[in-house]
Amino acid sequence: MQTNLADFIKGTPDGDEADSILRACVHCGFCTATCPTYQILGDELDGPRGRIYLIKQVLEGAPVTRKTQLHLDRCLTCRNCESTCPSGVKYGRLADIGRKVVEQRVRRPLGERLTRALLKEALPRAWIFKPAFKAGQLVRPLLSPALQDKLPPTPAPGRWPTRTHARKMLVLDGCVQPAMAPNINAASARVLDAFGVQLIRAPKAGCCGALRYHLNDQEAGLDDMRRNIDAWWPLLDQVEAIVMTASGCGVTVKEYGHLLAHDGAYAAKAKRVSEMTLDLCELVPQFEAELGARLQGKIAGRVAYHPPCTLQHGQQIRGKVEGVLRAAGVDVVLCADSHLCCGSAGTYSVLQSALSHELRERKLQNLEATGAREIVSANIGCLTHLQAGTETPVTHWIELIDRALAA
Repeated sequence: MQTNLADFIKGTPDGDEADSILRACVHCGFCTATCPTYQILGDELDGPRGRIYLIKQVLEGAPVTRKTQLHLDRCLTCRNCESTCPSGVKYGRLADIGRKVVEQRVRRPLGERLTRALLKEALPRAWIFKPAFKAGQLVRPLLSPALQDKLPPTPAPGRWPTRTHARKMLVLDGCVQPAMAPNINAASARVLDAFGVQLIRAPKAGCCGALRYHLNDQEAGLDDMRRNIDAWWPLLDQVEAIVMTASGCGVTVKEYGHLLAHDGAYAAKAKRVSEMTLDLCELVPQFEAELGARLQGKIAGRVAYHPPCTLQHGQQIRGKVEGVLRAAGVDVVLCADSHLCCGSAGTYSVLQSALSHELRERKLQNLEATGAREIVSANIGCLTHLQAGTETPVTHWIELIDRALAA
């Protein structure tokens, strides 16, 4: 695709990156067929190809309208289009660049500005979110169904292992997961402890930065990333890896090196952090043989696995969770259209609730058609979003392994 970027962005890091991405696109349309919002709305401008065209116009200096903003807002950034694209177009990065420019040019209605400000200020700060979440749970019956969806019961985390091991790894607590599902990291620590790995938490590490970055407060998101790097840096020589138990955090931390490449003080550190980062499903296969020997016959019944977009499209990791579960003797299945987003997508379920709920209903229909007694996934957002729409238990896959080991 030919481009002619406007002076305001030409020659800048964002401009150079956007120009390279745009030139890679050949407008073949393969991406449109796998775009969840295009499947629902049937509008070319609500698919990747149309959005790429809109962003190209914006970066070439065309007038920016509220309609442009709406079509970009409706994008889940699931990055399914990246998995489909034969030309390797990095649509997710282009969307970030385009949204940032549009946000600067189009003033949102007051209600949207207030909602986004609340999400940006409250969710990434555990000291705000955790007490607010607990308070919301206390009055949950009095709230609207939409708010009740966001306030599920919190399972007890159980014990954190106290044994010391020669093999040590860092784990990110994140922002909302410690309040909503504290058992995920505790279960991860217990499973890895059983195989001789000690998980360490860095107290000053928090939100991975994705939340504010993808809400177009990119500088604040980069500050969250720098804070995590500062918290981890003194410990990196003592650990093998940085383990992510939420794939949404994992895809972001793996991109620190790229996102901070132009920061002279953090570029090298960010690159090392990204290189040391592993999703939990990349680590556990090291123990598959022993896991299988210990768990054969302990997990009965069919389990459906929902692969998060941040894992299968963002990190391009497929098959590893299923491989671990099958090694443990689990009858694990994928549902029809398992490549499609469940509609959670970070804050999308709040900001685009109608589209989000329709995608959830489609996903749950496919998951329930498998006849599974339990649904497992690998990201806190997917877990809570799906659980709000079904009576079938929805848990993190590591919790299933943890329960079996304890049985």
